[in-house]
Amino acid sequence: MGDLLLVRHGETEWSRSGRHTSWTDLPLTGKGEEQAKSLAPLLTGRTYALTLASPLSRAIRTAELAGVPGVVTEPGLREWDYGAYEGITTVDIHRDRPDWDLWTDGVPPGPDGHPGESPAAVGARADRVLARVDAALAEETGDVVLVAHAHFLRVLTARRLGLPPAEGRLFQLATGTVSRLSTEHDRPVIAEWNVRP
Repeated sequence: MGDLLLVRHGETEWSRSGRHTSWTDLPLTGKGEEQAKSLAPLLTGRTYALTLASPLSRAIRTAELAGVPGVVTEPGLREWDYGAYEGITTVDIHRDRPDWDLWTDGVPPGPDGHPGESPAAVGARADRVLARVDAALAEETGDVVLVAHAHFLRVLTARRLGLPPAEGRLFQLATGTVSRLSTEHDRPVIAEWNVRP
């Protein structure tokens, strides 16, 4: 059975400044493009059973620059819907809600089409993506690579390890990195985390 490779997209203006970014489709910065290109040695020379990316341009561009072959967009890989907190930093949110925590509280609704998501809702979406991953790993030879966003990939990691969605808080994930989830004695494990060349 292959491994599951998680690629967080390269830096954007909002990731650099700590602004919550879900549906706002920002391009990579120059540094973000360089981060993405630098990942190629970590991702080439592998056989892939499935390669998926979030439909947002920052993820698709990261996949292209990193040389991930045959990428298919997967809407389930989009970032946590931050609702009313889109584009706002945690510091700014804490001015009005000092005890707010994304991992336990979720977010309030935003504009039409962006109701915000709870940790449980993001976890359910991650479970659906993992079902697709598991089917590919069972049917094909090779690894699966997912190119997506920090908070979503952190929740997905928690779910892969059998943890509640909110335990994604334990897995800090930097821009322009590759992480590898594998198995040991048929149990899921973190084999590598936040790797850069």
